[in-house]
Amino acid sequence: MNIASRLANKTILITGASSGIGRATALEFARASPQALRLVLAARRIDSLHALAKEIRQEFGAGVRVHPAQLDVSDASAVRGFVASLPEEMRDIHVLVNNAGLVKGVAKSPDIKEEDINIVLSTNINGLINMTQAILPIYLARGGHGDIINIGSIAGRDAYPGGSVYCASKAAVRSYTESLRKELISTRIRVIEVDPGQVETEFSLVRFDGDKAKADAVYAGCEPLTPEDVAETIVFAASRRENVVIAESLLFPNHQVRPPPACQWKPNWLMAQSRAPGLGPTRTPKYIILPLLRQTW
Repeated sequence: MNIASRLANKTILITGASSGIGRATALEFARASPQALRLVLAARRIDSLHALAKEIRQEFGAGVRVHPAQLDVSDASAVRGFVASLPEEMRDIHVLVNNAGLVKGVAKSPDIKEEDINIVLSTNINGLINMTQAILPIYLARGGHGDIINIGSIAGRDAYPGGSVYCASKAAVRSYTESLRKELISTRIRVIEVDPGQVETEFSLVRFDGDKAKADAVYAGCEPLTPEDVAETIVFAASRRENVVIAESLLFPNHQVRPPPACQWKPNWLMAQSRAPGLGPTRTPKYIILPLLRQTW
């Protein structure tokens, strides 16, 4: 059975879908199953969602139905209302991609702004839990079937200075995901975590409050992952046979072994030796995926 067949007639809900990984994931799902798919796209920026919905409809036609909706995932009551107000054909969610997340600033304790702490924790932790709490009853009412895909970060595994609150939020995502997987082990619900390393999105632009020069400097001299790289991994995990759970995926660009700013780069001589004669840099593997399959408890 191919990917399109496994995803056919499913409803995919993606948070943070207005840009970056969320946007790329919506497009990748549409490409994977262009004849029979429903996409619910949620984010704060409704204009960007409408533009994405228009792009998908123009490219894929009636085969992919799209419902864009403005949503602040950190507001639990808004999340509950959002799920209850979905059009009838969009309510039977099969895949939840908890992608909404952000980082603010590079300050170290005790100089971190209170508002930055609150927005990072309320979005990255509360928002993910709010969405899961709202969607899980749908899965359980269906007999315990569905996917929860949480987007974490390498920062949740290896903390770095200047990112303590963000790292803590992603460590919480990791712990919550692992606990949830154990809680649901008696069901057929798959709980999946995808942890990217450095990805070039609006992430750094938000971190530096719109300062493009500072944001661009983060990626200077290296080739980060693209949102599409991460999206391909998400769709791959969601399109496996139901008994196969890609419980965790860790994605690095080929130059990275730790999270920034404590990023460790491969020395130039090592990069040169890693390429066989005649192979240019475009032939070097761009990212590394480390899948860990689900343990039976």
